[in-house]
Amino acid sequence: MRILIVSDAWFPQINGVVRTLSTVAGELRCLGHDVSVIGPHRFRTIPCPTYPDIRLAVDAHRKLPRLIEAYRPDAIHISTEGPLGFAARRYCRRRGLAFTTAYHTKFPEYIEARTGFPPAWTYRVMRRFHSAAARVMVSTGSIEAELRRNGFDNIVRWSRGVDTALFRPREKSFLADPRPIALYVGRVAVEKNIAAFLELPFAGTKYVVGDGPQLRLLRRRYPSVRFVGVKTGEDLARHYAASDVFVFPSRTDTFGLVLLEALASGVPVAAFPVAGPLDVIGAAPAGCLADDLAVAVAGALKLSPKACREHALRFSWRSSAEQFLRNLVPALERSTANAAQTATAPDSIRS
Repeated sequence: MRILIVSDAWFPQINGVVRTLSTVAGELRCLGHDVSVIGPHRFRTIPCPTYPDIRLAVDAHRKLPRLIEAYRPDAIHISTEGPLGFAARRYCRRRGLAFTTAYHTKFPEYIEARTGFPPAWTYRVMRRFHSAAARVMVSTGSIEAELRRNGFDNIVRWSRGVDTALFRPREKSFLADPRPIALYVGRVAVEKNIAAFLELPFAGTKYVVGDGPQLRLLRRRYPSVRFVGVKTGEDLARHYAASDVFVFPSRTDTFGLVLLEALASGVPVAAFPVAGPLDVIGAAPAGCLADDLAVAVAGALKLSPKACREHALRFSWRSSAEQFLRNLVPALERSTANAAQTATAPDSIRS
């Protein structure tokens, strides 16, 4: 099968969406499928407002149709609700092509955190975007329930995996700071609620791995915290394994791949009892979830590294790719009535 993925999140960005798409694409190729990704790297771009490290495609409506038609996909998956996502949605709607989408990011909550814009308004835009999809892929039951409460339908499940060969227990001597060592990995941005981690009373050493718009400010504000920037591959894996507890302060993630990476490294998780941690950890003795993050950290430090590793082994990227494959629909699978209605609808309705 020729599978086309359209995503506003792609390399050189480093985040959970990019990691998910690139890893699943690799697994699909191993299964014998042809996969192409159309990302901002194929377009002229401009910096995203409030987050200049993220680049947004310009003139997507003009160039994207040529790229899609040149590839001749059997299935089209639109991964993000950005300029490329909206352009791909418009293309498919105008031609009566079926497509799937995914809800990777809680944009309404992110936008509220950055601007104060009411989430209900953004949810209307998100609901309209995804309503045209044959299927909307979500990673967890908690997110599915949230979306259904906000009027979404056609929802199917698409879980995640972890590379248990790369992320594994190792010697902790890699980090020589006073222990215990508490680690955060992810975007250094307001929507990640990272201040809840940085302000915790903690007797050991705090590490932050990642980059983002708040990095310079937080480095100045918390000089005792070790901000070490972006890490990848073996370097990232060593930071995980050398830690004693992984702290996940976000209240807005839809899953949290970093949770699985920490657990696979034998490191227990401390987090709030919200979507993401509730689904990944649940009642397993691999993490401690509490409304008081300090209580969660204290509880997590008592947990068994072996139990953490065993829990992570339940998650497979191959299973994730197979689930993604089952969720796809043929691009030419269409309803005659819907195709005719789309063809005669004004642009304001089609897009």
